[in-house]
Amino acid sequence: MSKPQTKIPATYVRGGTSKGVFFHLPDLPPAAQQPGPARDALLLRVLGSPDPYGKQIDGLGNASSSTSKAVILSRGTQPGHDVDYLFGQVSIDRPFVDWSGNCGNLSAAVGPCAIHMGLIDPARIPLSGSVTVRIWQANIGKTIVAHVPVCDGQVQEVGDFTLDGVAFPAAEVPLEFIEPAAEDGAVLPTGNVVDTLEVPGIGSFQATLINAGIPTIFLNARDLGYTGTELQGDINGDAAALARFEAIRAHGALKMGLIQDVAEAAQRQHTPKVALVAPPVGYTTSSGQRIEADAIDLLVRALSMGQLHHAMMGTAAVAIGTAAAIPGTLVNRAVGGGTRNAVVFGHPSGTLRVGAEAAQVGGQWQVTKALMSRSARILMEGFVRVPADAF
Repeated sequence: MSKPQTKIPATYVRGGTSKGVFFHLPDLPPAAQQPGPARDALLLRVLGSPDPYGKQIDGLGNASSSTSKAVILSRGTQPGHDVDYLFGQVSIDRPFVDWSGNCGNLSAAVGPCAIHMGLIDPARIPLSGSVTVRIWQANIGKTIVAHVPVCDGQVQEVGDFTLDGVAFPAAEVPLEFIEPAAEDGAVLPTGNVVDTLEVPGIGSFQATLINAGIPTIFLNARDLGYTGTELQGDINGDAAALARFEAIRAHGALKMGLIQDVAEAAQRQHTPKVALVAPPVGYTTSSGQRIEADAIDLLVRALSMGQLHHAMMGTAAVAIGTAAAIPGTLVNRAVGGGTRNAVVFGHPSGTLRVGAEAAQVGGQWQVTKALMSRSARILMEGFVRVPADAF
């Protein structure tokens, strides 16, 4: 006789240009409260993966890397932090959950959702104004500070803040990514602002390798035959191009010291990212909006989970801001050089502003914080049901 489905409290949330299923750690079945195969199997089934059809019909995923995400929140275990935030990037067509990095977009939803789940002391929540939530990003061991707007003692979710890539306005959630570089503080894992990346069978490319926000490989768009104005349809339907990007990503990961053999890249899909940069030119976004060259500092197109992203990953935006602040990187060159503590870049859905505070200390570049604003909104709350034999 088949077992009934398991009911698990869950909250479905949009954060930035992503969506994810949020859980409170104690609400998970005991076997899934610890890292391991049971937790991965549960999250795969919740999202509807692996799906050979690529649609995630039998789950809450929406068949894109931006919407196949899971988050586990718990009370803060680190001194001076309110909440622990663990992010899982759930593969769509493979039985795989990548825990190697953060999601910058969903970071905007952590503070509001933590308040919603009762993880923040009610005495700290004002009648109106904002509450500062200090978040421990458990995947990468970093601090994120979210400034969550409050109205009438409740999280304010509606507002007039617009975010390109999101159809409707909402309330602004400013975020600070504190010391976003790698754990050892090395923003440039090779020590170089520009490296030569050799990819057997593909070619040799100039690349800036950055480890801030999320490990990212920056390339000149023109070196790969692109302009930097491409939309998803220009790349995602080209199997040969995607295979070439994956080969570049694997060899970049090896050069960054993230893996020991290129074959390991297949088990690390979420990181590093690959991004194309170019000087500003006018282009038309996926929604038909015209972006003129004088409205932006540069163009960026980034790939996530093997596909061109429809907008921009929040963590990659941190990497963009960081690289722009370091003279001589490909990103800094694309904006015209000089010292930059903030840039506005054009992506497939529009524009985004990101800031970073970088300085050279002892001959090594360090970043104290990166700043950007997103928005977040709870879409649904209740229970997710999962077949009891799925995990």
